[in-house]
Amino acid sequence: MEKTATLNLRVNPDVKKNAETILAQLGVPMATAVDMFLKQVALTGGIPFAITLPKVPASINADLMSLSEIREKLRDGFADIESGNVTPAREAFRKFVENRSDEKI
Repeated sequence: MEKTATLNLRVNPDVKKNAETILAQLGVPMATAVDMFLKQVALTGGIPFAITLPKVPASINADLMSLSEIREKLRDGFADIESGNVTPAREAFRKFVENRSDEKI
């Protein structure tokens, strides 16, 4: 099928860069990936993947906590900081990503 339509998009530069890195590893040009996405929208009649809010464990979901429970969690957090019981954000994120990639779909 001939490609004659032009699509001009504004996207977050970091999102674009990260996507380009992954697509390059897959050997898929950005234009092809966008074309694939649009074809799937047409085939499925909607967004071709689930769009949902992330699942938050009840133990840390502030929407399910009382004000006193939130204050208790904050006090515990500040106590951890004061005692030096902390992990640098970069390390915590790395561990999070590793744990997510270990999960079975």
